[in-house]
Amino acid sequence: MDNVSYPMILTLMVPKETKSYKHVYFICFLALYLFILSINIRLVMVIIMEKALHEPMYMFLCQVCINGVFGASGFYPKILSDLILDSYVISFHMCALQAYVIYSSLLSEITILTVMANDRYVAICKPLEYHSKLTKITCVKLILFSWVFTNGFCVTAALLTTLRPICKYHIDKLYCDNWSIVKLSCVSMSYFKLISACKASLESRRKFWQTCLPHILSLINFTSAYFFDIMYSRYGSNDIPESLRNFLALELVIVPPVFNPLIYGLNIRAYYFWYFWY
Repeated sequence: MDNVSYPMILTLMVPKETKSYKHVYFICFLALYLFILSINIRLVMVIIMEKALHEPMYMFLCQVCINGVFGASGFYPKILSDLILDSYVISFHMCALQAYVIYSSLLSEITILTVMANDRYVAICKPLEYHSKLTKITCVKLILFSWVFTNGFCVTAALLTTLRPICKYHIDKLYCDNWSIVKLSCVSMSYFKLISACKASLESRRKFWQTCLPHILSLINFTSAYFFDIMYSRYGSNDIPESLRNFLALELVIVPPVFNPLIYGLNIRAYYFWYFWY
């Protein structure tokens, strides 16, 4: 008799409301995914093509957009496949891969947002030292660090997670995340300084809000979505309406990739942004 190894199959949560409207949800998710790809890739192309935007801040923004595409691609193709095939199943290793892609994207985003906060701090509080401290080589090193550090951390976490013996086979979520996989196992200060520095004059305050407001909004958006995801993963309850649970679960992979290029893209001079669109 042949010794055949079969992949371990996990089941995902099947949202009740998709039974009757799965094609509507499919079209909505597909349109949203294409919009995320379009707006992020377009903004990256604007930054690459316009030499006037070859500055540290826009290099970091380019990284944020690429990271948004990377993270969205870890979620949308799978949910689109589930909706059209009505098959909410995934192999254990693909589940671990999806969790790795989503979490590495999230960790990379918080890392690059931290780097961008430092960039804004130097630009406002130490403008004369800006170009000497944030050279192109330094920016490339920071971007590489954000990828190498986050991917190294997430690969290690994914490997440790997959080494656990599995006793359950259902994930009560629309996508895989690390904590959901773990539950299957048998073993159960920069902005305060900026604000203080910018109180001196009206010009400083104007410069602060013009350059830092998009970053603050992006940071609040990301941390809020991440907080909701943690609360849902750790303390999610069946007492919460399913529509609310689905919103909390999906906010993390929907809102940041759409929100980031919009708030930063609108901050770029209209000529560069709309010239590329039209």
